Amino acid sequence: MINLIRVSIIICLSLSSIVLRGQENLNPIDAVNQLFDGMRTSDSIMVKNAFHPEARLLSIAQKKDGTIALPSNKVADFVKMVGTPHEEIYNEQLYEVKIEEDGRLATVWAPYTFYVGKKLSHCGTNAFQLVKGNNGWQIIQIIDTRYRENCEEAPSVLIHTLMDDWHHAAAVADEDVFFGSMTKDGIYLGTDDSERWLRDDMAEWADPYFQKESAWSFTAKDREIYFAEDGLTAWFEERLDTWMGPCRGSGVVKLTSEGWKIAHYNLAILVPNDKIDGFLELIGKEKKK
Repeated sequence: MINLIRVSIIICLSLSSIVLRGQENLNPIDAVNQLFDGMRTSDSIMVKNAFHPEARLLSIAQKKDGTIALPSNKVADFVKMVGTPHEEIYNEQLYEVKIEEDGRLATVWAPYTFYVGKKLSHCGTNAFQLVKGNNGWQIIQIIDTRYRENCEEAPSVLIHTLMDDWHHAAAVADEDVFFGSMTKDGIYLGTDDSERWLRDDMAEWADPYFQKESAWSFTAKDREIYFAEDGLTAWFEERLDTWMGPCRGSGVVKLTSEGWKIAHYNLAILVPNDKIDGFLELIGKEKKK
């Protein structure tokens, strides 16, 4: 059985870290996610627990004479490196993840892009082998390839860039970039009940705003991205600072021949629970008893 798994793994909060330290990994990808979440948070215990005690780490390298070498690293040394204080986050992004599973044996195949902070360091492919024991799935071997040339940005990074540039385009009234970032049949849902726009209809309505120095200014505070099994479609959610106060945006992006494009966007104003009575009064709706 082969599956494709989400490629964007959000940095875990400390509470999530505590849970992952002790929980049983029910699926092979859980152990892989635990490894990379631990790397991002510098949690050496989380990383250590992702591995079987007899696990090994290998890389494929080519010598000057063309022969292949398999340099290895000890898991203990790798765990120590992760836990040693460092300023930049170790962020390995996977994509097009494939899983094959047979009883207690599993293989996870995943191209990756490795970032140190925001700087792309190298890329390649990981091949994980995992075993299912009393403590759930654990990694027994990783073998990888590593390249420093011709590396492409991870899909999640490209989508973050797309969304950030899209919001910036509205802030500087660049309608070509703003509407060019959407698919031809893209839909924008605004905060008003009447605001369901197709891309070109919205462009016509918004043209007076884009004739100014700034159409509107939204700044993303955080964003989470999830991918469909085929890797060609993703959906996201983001919290925004806006002139209306805190908002949430969510939507769908598609991989096209021109790169990632926004196919659907939904903007919603956030109303705190303790303010909901005032909100209902404002819109003239009676609260249910």
